[in-house]
Amino acid sequence: MNARLTVEQRPSPNHGERTPGPIDILLLHYTGMPGRAEAALRWLCSPKSQVSCHYFVFEDGRVVQLVPEDRRAWHAGASLWAGEADINSRSIGIEIANHGHPGGLPEYPDAQIEALIALCREIVGHHPIPPHRILAHSDVAPGRKLDPGEHFPWRRLALADIGHWVEPADVEDGRSLRRGDAGPATEAFQAMLALYGYGLALDGRFGPRTEDVVAAFQRHFRPARVDGVADRSTIRTLHRLLIPLP
Repeated sequence: MNARLTVEQRPSPNHGERTPGPIDILLLHYTGMPGRAEAALRWLCSPKSQVSCHYFVFEDGRVVQLVPEDRRAWHAGASLWAGEADINSRSIGIEIANHGHPGGLPEYPDAQIEALIALCREIVGHHPIPPHRILAHSDVAPGRKLDPGEHFPWRRLALADIGHWVEPADVEDGRSLRRGDAGPATEAFQAMLALYGYGLALDGRFGPRTEDVVAAFQRHFRPARVDGVADRSTIRTLHRLLIPLP
């Protein structure tokens, strides 16, 4: 780490060997626990929890490392991205102290986000993590996870060259795809989501899984309205994101 970012060491026993392959995902979480952030950190360091992460960022910007980057921390759980199910082996996980949805989804303090940006810069500086693989926990586990939530400042990170972002299309009423719809238009939209990386079968049916994926996409890339409905704004924003990808 560079001199501007001081990192405390608080080892967690909850880690293991990575399977062979690159570390090419950076996964961001919120703690989502009531009370003080220190309690969440203690839980991540407890052998009883069977969970961990590589880094923990306090509200005041303090950064703690729990697991070495070359080890497989236990933070993603059941998840999927771009056909890969063992996200823990492919990723670095950062827990950001925030009460999350259970606590009303408070805003992320400036000091916390500045420290997070500095940490992310260090990580992507020595791992082959492309911008479009800096992801939310909710991206890889739609429906099961909501973090780091629709208040997380993805745009601010992107302005600091962290992550993939486009200005979302304006929300407007009109034609949309939603639960219960079926047919070629639904399948084509599912294909766009899958091309970006979301784990989704191309069955042409807009069921609960597709709705969860749409809500996860909105939470990250079009947070003005998170409802699981593929309106024109959602589809246009997704299209804008896909254009520059390799």
